[in-house]
Amino acid sequence: MRLTAWRAALRIARRDAMRAKGRSALVVAMIALPILGVAGVDVVARSAQLEPNEKVARSMGAADALIAMQSRGTLVMQAPDPDEMSQTGAPGGPDGAPPAKTAEEKRSADTEPADLIKQLLPAGSTLVAMPDSTRTTTTTKEGRMSVEVSETDLTDPVWRGMKNVVRGTAPAKPNEIAATQEFLNQSGLRLGDATALRGLEAKPFTITAVVEIPSQLKRTELFARPGSVTAPLAEADPDRATTSPWARDAWLVRLPAGAALDWPKVLDLNKYGFTVASKAVFLHPPARSEVPMYQQSQYGPGLNKVTIAILATVVGMALLEIVLLAGPAFAVGARRSRRQLGLLAAGGGDRGHVRAVVLGGGAVLGVTGAVVGLVLAIALVAVFRDSAEQFAGRRFGHFDLKPLDLLAIAAVGLITGLLAAVVPAVQAARQDVVAALTGRGGTKPASRIVAVLGLIMIGGGAALALACATTGTAVVYGLLGGSVIAELGMLLCTPMLIGLFGRLGRHLPLSPRLALRDSVRHRGRTAPAVAAVMAAVAGAVAVGIYTTSGVEQQRREYTPTAPANTVALFAGWGPTADQSRLPMMREVVEANMPGLGERADVWDATPAGACKPGAPCGWVQTVLPEAKRCPADGARTPQEYERLHNDPRCKNQDRRVQQSSLFGETVVGDAALLHTLFGTHDQAAEQALAAGKALVFRPDYVENGKVELLATDAFDPKKMTADPDYRPAEHHVLVDAVEVNSPTAFGTTLMTRQTIEKAGLGTREAGSLWLPATEPSDKAYQKANGSLSKLDDSASLRVERGFRPTTGLITIGLTAFAALVALGAAGIATGLAAADSQQDLATLAAVGASGGIRRRLSGFQCGVIAAMGAVLGLFCGAVPSIALRIFEAQDQAQGAMPGAEVPKAVIAIPWGELAAMVVGLPVLAVLLAALLTRSKIALSRRVA
Repeated sequence: MRLTAWRAALRIARRDAMRAKGRSALVVAMIALPILGVAGVDVVARSAQLEPNEKVARSMGAADALIAMQSRGTLVMQAPDPDEMSQTGAPGGPDGAPPAKTAEEKRSADTEPADLIKQLLPAGSTLVAMPDSTRTTTTTKEGRMSVEVSETDLTDPVWRGMKNVVRGTAPAKPNEIAATQEFLNQSGLRLGDATALRGLEAKPFTITAVVEIPSQLKRTELFARPGSVTAPLAEADPDRATTSPWARDAWLVRLPAGAALDWPKVLDLNKYGFTVASKAVFLHPPARSEVPMYQQSQYGPGLNKVTIAILATVVGMALLEIVLLAGPAFAVGARRSRRQLGLLAAGGGDRGHVRAVVLGGGAVLGVTGAVVGLVLAIALVAVFRDSAEQFAGRRFGHFDLKPLDLLAIAAVGLITGLLAAVVPAVQAARQDVVAALTGRGGTKPASRIVAVLGLIMIGGGAALALACATTGTAVVYGLLGGSVIAELGMLLCTPMLIGLFGRLGRHLPLSPRLALRDSVRHRGRTAPAVAAVMAAVAGAVAVGIYTTSGVEQQRREYTPTAPANTVALFAGWGPTADQSRLPMMREVVEANMPGLGERADVWDATPAGACKPGAPCGWVQTVLPEAKRCPADGARTPQEYERLHNDPRCKNQDRRVQQSSLFGETVVGDAALLHTLFGTHDQAAEQALAAGKALVFRPDYVENGKVELLATDAFDPKKMTADPDYRPAEHHVLVDAVEVNSPTAFGTTLMTRQTIEKAGLGTREAGSLWLPATEPSDKAYQKANGSLSKLDDSASLRVERGFRPTTGLITIGLTAFAALVALGAAGIATGLAAADSQQDLATLAAVGASGGIRRRLSGFQCGVIAAMGAVLGLFCGAVPSIALRIFEAQDQAQGAMPGAEVPKAVIAIPWGELAAMVVGLPVLAVLLAALLTRSKIALSRRVA
């Protein structure tokens, strides 16, 4: 065709779109929806991805490097980003023996780390020590709460980017302190209020600033001036002043002007046991061949296989969704313009002209839809950016709009939209002119051959995706290809499935029966609408199953210390501890936290002898019989590891790794503790406990009716200083025991005080437990903690709040936009189908049907489409998500040590959400269609 003909076709298409504004708006919306979803996820993903300079700011602030002592006297290998990968010690020889120490390793073992760093860095370099943190409690509006406290000079610009003052003024005086917003939210305090740390009640701090840690928005932390917390605490209470056991020697480094820590210098520092995060290396990373860590590992920089498979599947399924959503839009447009296209053909236009007009409509509406989708995506991310960041607990690097990405998405949307318009264009060009002018059109029955081919594609595609995921072979192509083939197969089966759905009509009332029969009679307009809903629902289902499975895996990996909602009161420790106040403490807790339920008191088992208040007393633990103990784990080679792991005793030990208790593995109490901590209400177990027997809740510990206890005396610091080989004395005791089956037990052994004392051991009050039906509020917890501190400042209160899922920004974006596209596509697809059935509604009006009948019929027609699409979308979405989860588990198994247990794929189905989608979408479609259908329809012309 000549250019002038195309210009005429585009002009006709534009005028037709302006003439039918309602229908055109629906078509534009249908095209814009998938563009909106894909563009929105792209903007979120790009914004969440940190640029090198942003990663530098969050890891080392305004410094030039962050140097940490990983292991004194040992060689370190690291990736350019040490948080990505690091390894202590050089590879051993064939026998697994470590190599001899180098001169650098010997020097690092004999020199203080800070002094060694100064010797190795250029002259004029400045070191700023990373602050140690202390876990303590502080006063709140309601009482007290636990909080992390670090000494950080926030007036030093070196912290900018790591810890930012977002409101107020950085603390400049010893009695001033800064807080995170999460601390203020939980404590009920505001800027200008005072808070007092435990042990420093006489010197309260004034909150002068709000500090934000961009990568940890949900962190509760206080920031005091250097020297204003640790030293006063040590002076007030030397025995209790401790810092975090996880603290490490680390320094921020500021280099003199013109100096930089390049990669060769980083490798040099690795020889002395340091890991280095260097600004120069982050901005200009070395080649892979220059990184020894990558030569020793199968992993390297960039995306791993799982990430590539996820990206490929998401992109491929999104493109297919765009095509399936755009298809019914253009099909409806072509059918609604049949008479106009017939007039064009009757006036001398050939088939090429008709095709050009339909494709022109696709181009006009496709460009409009792509632009609208992009604009809405950018606007939605901008509006809800802060909410997404707060929910994920992490800031964007910056609001990142990649023009090439967005143009590519718009171009792909336009191209796939035009491809979706090809079939309607060909059908319009082939239609009979007389039939088009009279509005008549025949319907073809569903092809059984096509349906059989679709079933084969469904089975073959699903099998291909699952097989490739299980074997790890050609995963990207197999997983994506199998998922696409299965969804296309479902598309081919849609006409036949519509006919099967139609058989349900005989059991339904009039309106839904007519709706089903109408859907079967007009498969040409029903099938594309069902396919559109199916594609949208499949995307939402895939994201839902994948994210739910990830959360379930986190849940299984979480190790609680007591049943959920458990409130634990711990007796104080240190010189000021006074166990005689425990009865008053229990009363305080119960008064401030109503509804706690049954109380269970707990004692610690101690070695024989009197135990002074606040003094260390040693400990008692339950041990396996010697014949069942796993040999000492001295494995250094894969062969030794596999041999030990295959030992039946070691396998049983792996299975015994269960929940740990708040009060240790061996606890002392009565039947109330059996109910609360061990979740057992077995009368036989209670009788055995009362009879003086120990209850053992894990297999293999009881032998010949006895359980072995190992009592270890307390450490003596003086003896340890005098003798490096000093070890506390140990005593083995046998106690009568019975094994109790309780899969939810938090601990190994439970005994009464009488049983412990009869065995020649001692006891000391440890605290109490309550198990309320609901989780106590933060307000009640703070009140109880505040009142408790007035009785014994060394006592503490803890609540087991259970598993708390963590969600990334990209996951939030995928979930939100997938749900938005599913809801929008279901409504628009059914709306298009309703627009396509206006002629039928006009016929009903002509024969005297009331407005209520027409509204019900229109509603059920849309409901049928939404119901069929939702049901078919469940299967299409399950295939890629389940295959991805299987592949993730397979990839983890390949990286596991020889002989280790192969991780199983965790697959969780969100039944509630899926049920809500299958039921909610049709109900929503019925209601919307019924409400939007006009009560009175004026016949504009007589239908021939």
